[in-house]
Amino acid sequence: MLTVHHLENSRSQRVLWLLEELGLPYEVRRYARDRTTMLAPPELRAVHPLGKSPVLTDVAPDGSTLTVAETGAIVEYLIERHGEGRLKPAPGTPELLAWRYWLHFAEGSAMTPLLLKLVFDRIATAPMPFFARPIAKAIAAKTEEGFFGPNLRSHAAYIEAELTRQPWFAGAEFSAADIMMSFPLEAAAHRAGLGADGRHPHARAWLDRIHARPAYRRALERGGPYAYA
Repeated sequence: MLTVHHLENSRSQRVLWLLEELGLPYEVRRYARDRTTMLAPPELRAVHPLGKSPVLTDVAPDGSTLTVAETGAIVEYLIERHGEGRLKPAPGTPELLAWRYWLHFAEGSAMTPLLLKLVFDRIATAPMPFFARPIAKAIAAKTEEGFFGPNLRSHAAYIEAELTRQPWFAGAEFSAADIMMSFPLEAAAHRAGLGADGRHPHARAWLDRIHARPAYRRALERGGPYAYA
């Protein structure tokens, strides 16, 4: 039995979606965030030393339990062991190279400026003495203007250009690369207004397409609270 240790409103929603797309049986163990810190609960440390989600456990052929952490590693593990050739382009094709690129871009280049935006937005709005608030807001605004804001805009333009010439990230067919890219684009739409101003219509249309997939809807039902859909 595959077990997903799933944190609400997190990147682990993609693992549930992948399992639904593959039609694999699995169990979900849900974890709620701390309402003050918004961090994962300490119970997750019993599953993996870092105490983060997602974590996947699976039973190996010899009966031992395998524990796999990090979303990209989990996606590759599921595709290789249980995918039976699905949701991955054929070996030796340009599509496979693109598939691997976007699989890693999702957690590498894409998430860094989004995480910085989340952190500095919280700094700007955190409770603090009234005299410190203008300073905190100024620091957050300056950091966004000079650092992560330009990165967010260049990433959005790059992704829009890619989706202008093809419907899915690895080419003409939906794949696990699209599942990996879902969270960065959903987070960008939620936190940075991607698609709201009409400048990224292909990215917005891509989000609409993935949200309409039956497997995506089933994963939402299994996973519980998810603010980005």
